[in-house]
Amino acid sequence: MALFGLFRRRPHERRGFELYGAAVRAARQPYFFAELGVPDTLDGRFDLVGLHVALLIRRLHRDADPRGAALAQAVFDAMFADMDTNLREMGVGDMSIAKRVKNMWEAFHGRAQAYEAPLTAGDRAGLAEALARNVWRGSREAGDAAARRLADLAFAADDALAGQPLERLLKGQAHFPEVVA
Repeated sequence: MALFGLFRRRPHERRGFELYGAAVRAARQPYFFAELGVPDTLDGRFDLVGLHVALLIRRLHRDADPRGAALAQAVFDAMFADMDTNLREMGVGDMSIAKRVKNMWEAFHGRAQAYEAPLTAGDRAGLAEALARNVWRGSREAGDAAARRLADLAFAADDALAGQPLERLLKGQAHFPEVVA
């Protein structure tokens, strides 16, 4: 019986990758880089992907259905499987992959926590401050127009995700709002 467990996939694995893909597509919208001046670097892209994934995981954890938490874990697992793959494709050596992925996990976790409190409190200025500190690595002030705009967009995405039924998310379908100037 235990042998069959080796071949069984986790129930939400495929949907986790599909939802992660939706978050990545949302984070790659040119507006973030061209209009808001998010650095088009590995760090800048990581921060935008992390923001969108954090919003998605936040939505899934708010659902009373235990499948929400399981799906949130699948999204998280998909993100870091992708990070591992990307590092390997960039030529990072096998010996340092685990340490780099751990550092990325810690960075993601810290950012998700920094975003959670202002999102919960409806504190746009607090979220803008956290985004300025993380996305722009402190090179912009919290009151900066780009940081405020990104905070507004994050609140809009949070609201849009909150309105999506769990059944849709369980099918691997998440809609993030299109960003327009």
